[in-house]
Amino acid sequence: MLKKIFSFCLSLVSIVFCFSQNTNTKVVAKPVTKNVAAPRPLLKDLRDSASYAMGIFVINVFRQQGINNVNSAVVARAINDMQAKKPQLISDDAANNAIMTYQGRIQSQKSKPNIDAGMKFLSDNRSKPGVKTLPSGLQYEIIKEGTGTIPVAGDTIVCHYTGSYINGSVFESSYNNGQPITHPVTQFIKGWTEALLMMPVGSKWKLYIPYQLGYGTSDYNNIPGGSALIFEMDLLGIKGKE
Repeated sequence: MLKKIFSFCLSLVSIVFCFSQNTNTKVVAKPVTKNVAAPRPLLKDLRDSASYAMGIFVINVFRQQGINNVNSAVVARAINDMQAKKPQLISDDAANNAIMTYQGRIQSQKSKPNIDAGMKFLSDNRSKPGVKTLPSGLQYEIIKEGTGTIPVAGDTIVCHYTGSYINGSVFESSYNNGQPITHPVTQFIKGWTEALLMMPVGSKWKLYIPYQLGYGTSDYNNIPGGSALIFEMDLLGIKGKE
């Protein structure tokens, strides 16, 4: 995804990004006198307006990815190099890797409080009666033991669930939506898939999922990055095997 974004931005800024040539220009208002003409506006024509608009779009693309602090002088250098068809200082692959690494660092710093809180919660939770901890870090508690078939990787399961944060607040529930979900086993988050491959139909388990087996360090919809999550999952059946 980021590689496509990076390629899009390179294509965008290399068309007519003339605004970059004025990056270091400071516009200082001066009093207008009879003998001194008023300064001309920065956006003198349609090309200037389009160039400025491209800068807005480029920054907004990366802002949406969590990148808010860029070196505008270096950005301007890249724009000028591309527009003048000069050799790039780094390859496209290296540029893509730099963006992903930088974004990952920013997101990890942002998510650190959630990661720390989740680690403490799971560390305390593993000693509670009935809670089992797997080598992956997944924790689960059997509320009801089913006697049906255990799903395999190619199956599509039907289940009800409630998802909550470690503070107990619910962020999603199929019960509230009025119907169970039907979904392939291997297309859930890792923690769900690992549990489902051990869970007989008719079972109800409570899962305690570390962020590595959930949505990682990135925000996902209303779930903050780095969050440990709790799910109560009621496995109702396997599509085609009921």
